[in-house]
Amino acid sequence: MSDNIGFLIGDISRLIRRTFDKRAKSIGITRPQWRVLTWLQRHEGLNQSALAERLELDAMTLCRMVDRLQAAELVERRADAEDRRAWRLFLTPKGSEMMQKLAPVGEELLQEAMTGLNGSEQEQVLQLLERIHANMQSIDSDDIQEKRTVNGR
Repeated sequence: MSDNIGFLIGDISRLIRRTFDKRAKSIGITRPQWRVLTWLQRHEGLNQSALAERLELDAMTLCRMVDRLQAAELVERRADAEDRRAWRLFLTPKGSEMMQKLAPVGEELLQEAMTGLNGSEQEQVLQLLERIHANMQSIDSDDIQEKRTVNGR
């Protein structure tokens, strides 16, 4: 293989992010904010620390982002019944509307990226990428487990 697959996947990801940023800007949202809203749409009720971990952000960065999203009435914090120090995060109706506006932006971009591939080729690309994704999740999980074992946790 002449191209390094890791570089190619990374560069495709960079191009998708950059183009999405340009298109989402017209709707009035940034990609980092979109990532927060997407996670909340898929996993409503996450607490801030769990969301920060999943997004690989430090807690203060996420807190500031959630502050802005809350000020824009896209997200609401609700007290965590099990932990008085924690907040659970939920999309507001306005946040759900924003996600409905963003969905076509992402879909259109991905369809453009697949230009020239027929339906079965698109399906094959998706299946292969899902397999690579599963492999990487397993490798990552193994590395985390190994690190815990080495550190005595």
